[in-house]
Amino acid sequence: MKLALDKEHWNQLTNEEQRVILNKGTEYPNTGEYNNFYSNGTYVCKQCELPLYESSDKFNSGCGWPAFDDQIGDNVRRILDADGRRIEIVCANCDGHLGHVFQGERFTPKNTRHCVNSISMKFIPKII
Repeated sequence: MKLALDKEHWNQLTNEEQRVILNKGTEYPNTGEYNNFYSNGTYVCKQCELPLYESSDKFNSGCGWPAFDDQIGDNVRRILDADGRRIEIVCANCDGHLGHVFQGERFTPKNTRHCVNSISMKFIPKII
C-alpha cells in the first residue's frame, strides 16, 4: 500500500471517480462494489490511499452503501454539507468526498454510521 501525501503522487481518477470524489457526487444505491462485500482488510482512499476504515467496523445498515461505525484515527474529516443539514465526510489527506456520517440511528453500539461511496475507496485485503 502506498500512501501519497502530496498531490503529485495521487492516483489518476476515472471520470466517474472524479464525479464522486472531486465533485461530491453519489453512487446509485446498491450499485457500489463494496456494498455487500465483507472480506477482512482495510479500506483506503481511492485518490491518495490514506487508510480510512477497517473491515471489522463495517456493517450492513441496509442503506445501499457501505456502512462503517468507526474510522481509522483522524483520517476521516467531518464538514458541514453544502445542504446545511448533513455532515459530509472527506479524506483528511486529500479532501476527497467519501459520503456522509449519521449519528443516533442505533444500528450499532457506537451509534454512528459512515455512509460511504464504494468508488471513493480501494480495498486492501489483510494478508494472513
